[in-house]
Amino acid sequence: MVKRAEGALLQSISINRQGSHGLIIQICTHLREFILSGSLKAGGRLPSTRTLANELNVARTTIVECFERLAAEGLIETRVGAGTFVSQAFKNERLAVPAQKPMISEKSARLAQSMTSASSRFVPRLVHEQRPFTTATPAYDAFPMAQWVRLSSKHWREARKDILGYPEPYGHEVLRKAIADHLRVNRGIKCDWQQIFIVAGAQQAFQLIATTLIDPGDKVWIGARNSFVVHGADLVPVRVDESGLDVADALAKAPEFRLAFVTPSHQQPLGVNMSLERRMALLTAAQDQGAWIIEDDWDGEFCFSGLPLPTLQSMDQAGRVIYVGSFSKSLFPSLRLGFILAPPALMQHFQTSLDAFLPGVPTAIQAIVSDFIVEGHFATHIRRMRKAYHERYQTLYAGVQAHLSDYLDIMPTSTGMHTVAFLKQGLNAEEVAKRAAERGLTLTPIGRFCIVPYERQGFALGFSGFSTAQIDAAITVLKDVCADTTAAREAEPA
Repeated sequence: MVKRAEGALLQSISINRQGSHGLIIQICTHLREFILSGSLKAGGRLPSTRTLANELNVARTTIVECFERLAAEGLIETRVGAGTFVSQAFKNERLAVPAQKPMISEKSARLAQSMTSASSRFVPRLVHEQRPFTTATPAYDAFPMAQWVRLSSKHWREARKDILGYPEPYGHEVLRKAIADHLRVNRGIKCDWQQIFIVAGAQQAFQLIATTLIDPGDKVWIGARNSFVVHGADLVPVRVDESGLDVADALAKAPEFRLAFVTPSHQQPLGVNMSLERRMALLTAAQDQGAWIIEDDWDGEFCFSGLPLPTLQSMDQAGRVIYVGSFSKSLFPSLRLGFILAPPALMQHFQTSLDAFLPGVPTAIQAIVSDFIVEGHFATHIRRMRKAYHERYQTLYAGVQAHLSDYLDIMPTSTGMHTVAFLKQGLNAEEVAKRAAERGLTLTPIGRFCIVPYERQGFALGFSGFSTAQIDAAITVLKDVCADTTAAREAEPA
């Protein structure tokens, strides 16, 4: 058993035994640079003289003299019985170290053609700072940490070969079975556990699907923009109304499509539920065209009013739907854990891709989640979140109606983690969002989700990650922001 840390690894110290400077000067110079630059932190332990001498293949007396010189300069300090440490004097102040000039400029770095053409079309990541009204933020305050800690402790005591070795490329079998059982019971999806493939979050799922199915120029009805753009997909903007994706509009614009990306349970970002008629039309179009459908069920667990409509996958008779799920919203984002439910025709192709170039998700994380599901904690957690999100949504809806009706037209919703509010009085969404950010709020304009401008300006307002008191306080701030923005606009010269 290791009793204490043996200090930093310093094997990057290069020694020229034929150089004009002696070994002591060379080693002192390297250590001095590490300390002054902050690479060795204040209070950080240095290796013992014996250890460092062995690692650098020099005499111990050489290291002893180096340490004595650095101690005399006040750079390190020796504590009897404890070891040698970087001086605490460097805790708050460091000498500036000139930055090394890059050998090549950013503009001259040659990229792959696909990245060069795609980078200008990428959409920046959503803001995930923990402040109202950030979207896609779970209720961290309500997470059952005690159960999670207990399960984590249990699995990290398993055999080391099981938790430290390479994970299974398709996913931990126990978790795949637990997910399949959950989907059958909770989402009405009939599937075999072998159809489930575990990935590092939904974004990796979309990358895998795009790599497997998309050729440059393929028509894709909307979608996970960055993942498909980098593979050369031709993204087709499709109209969305109160019934969800307008399949007739999509067919008129791109009848020979390769893939459709949809969020039917809670359309991102408008929040509408795709009607049964539209769902059937989409399934028929995919079957007729030999196309694929990605069903991203990103927050379908959180239907807090009435019964959810069936998933597309459960209605699919032709094996055209690729169902993607994630635990980022139902548990917490830093898990980076998601899954693909593959139709039978694609199982072997996903297996090939996973075997070839994806490393797999850590086994211990998968084992913890599987127990969390099997022991019933997941179902309990989802029920609690549905209740909490409903209460928080009602607070947001009532607050906007009462205090912001002059500026915002808020849409009702029965599921999910956000709702949409449209701006009134000709206010500009980007301008309001900028002023709100200065006051500690995050407003996500609808336009950032769109390929072409949407007919109305507004915001996706997240409510799931914030208490009712936080939402009430944020509404007061937002009212002031809207009033100030309106006043500033009215004061502009005609």
